Amino acid sequence: MTAIVVSIISSLLNLYILILLIRVVLDWIQLFARSWRPTGVVLVLANAVYGLTDPPLRQIRRFVPLVRLGGVGIDLSFLVLWFGIVIVRRLLLLLV
Repeated sequence: MTAIVVSIISSLLNLYILILLIRVVLDWIQLFARSWRPTGVVLVLANAVYGLTDPPLRQIRRFVPLVRLGGVGIDLSFLVLWFGIVIVRRLLLLLV
């Protein structure tokens, strides 16, 4: 029973990592193609992706400040969330 629950949670964490990857792609598209605006199915997908990833990223940004490199600020909240999910997933798999 425990193995099934851990497997389901691990799969959900993998799905969330995939959603984070989709967010990275959407952010890079918006960065390089400033005039691009999602429409249709892509708009629905983008809204779902941002809706699922924004709340945890906002919470992490409250505690992790921007890293300043010259005139550029680097947001590390994405990496903190990514590594946090990977660590939680590894710990779950160790329980089985």
